[in-house]
Amino acid sequence: MIDPKNLKRDYWQILQTNSDMATHVDRLLGHLYASNATLSVCAPFDRSAGDALVGREAIKQHFFAPLLASFSGLERRTDILLQGQFKGGDWLASYGWLVGRFDRPFFGLKPTSRFHWLRFGWFERVEQGQVVESIVLLDIARLLIECGAWPLRAQLGETWSPVPRTQDGLGLVGIDPTEGDKSLKLVEAMIAGLMRYDGKSLKSMGMTQFWTPEFYWYGPGGIGSARGHHNYEQTHQRPFLTAFPDRIGGNHRCRIGEGTYVASSGWPSINATHAGDGWLGLSATGKRITMRVMDFWRRDGDFLDENWVFIDMVDLLKQFGIDLFADLGASAEPRGTQ
Repeated sequence: MIDPKNLKRDYWQILQTNSDMATHVDRLLGHLYASNATLSVCAPFDRSAGDALVGREAIKQHFFAPLLASFSGLERRTDILLQGQFKGGDWLASYGWLVGRFDRPFFGLKPTSRFHWLRFGWFERVEQGQVVESIVLLDIARLLIECGAWPLRAQLGETWSPVPRTQDGLGLVGIDPTEGDKSLKLVEAMIAGLMRYDGKSLKSMGMTQFWTPEFYWYGPGGIGSARGHHNYEQTHQRPFLTAFPDRIGGNHRCRIGEGTYVASSGWPSINATHAGDGWLGLSATGKRITMRVMDFWRRDGDFLDENWVFIDMVDLLKQFGIDLFADLGASAEPRGTQ
């Protein structure tokens, strides 16, 4: 059980005590999760999950067990942790890494016998000291790239996704509650700016009002990371808006701000039409798609300075007709336009 009066610190202590997941997964599930807890999880885990996994045993069998079977010595390392309320619910949002040695096949992906750092975004709603709802995205596309199993064009961005520059992502002490409101308002104003895109000029969104000149954007595998407005526009924003010009956000399950950090997740977060060529080297399919997305932002003064981003790329590409895991035995030659 989590102490509701000391929610964040107690949750953190439970994660730290049970960070060795291979040894402590049962204890972790018992301490944290209600018997009827639900888990919405990224592909390829969702092949057996459907809309959501329900109950501790299903969460263990269909989420933790495949990870533990493939990655020996699996450890959870948390770099960012936020607490807040959304629509009357108490939420915890964390960003970090699952670290383990890839020794056995993972949904058909061949093991490398090397250690891999698998990025995670993890949101959990707590009632009466127990987690009743979880949402998890892992950067599976990044793992495929590291294993040489990514069949599309090489990503335009870089591979780095470090801890916050300020080294204060856990925020366990000394947080001014007014700062979280300020951070949340800035993020929401920035998102409103994104929605003002006129379909022609990136300047129509006014992003320079919201970001530091040399901000860092840490994108998912397949897209990569960028620094500063020009690099970000070339690496992600322009190709993305060309591909999905009518994208609309919504369906938010959680959006909270604490201190200089904000975290947001939806299931899905974005609805759009794949209408333009070039994104990931692919031709437009004309299909209506959805995206499962998570974001973690850090504010520096009056501007946003860092953004850690997750997109369920395996699920999204399957909507295009590309099943990354079904195609693992196929040719590794890149497909699509170049």
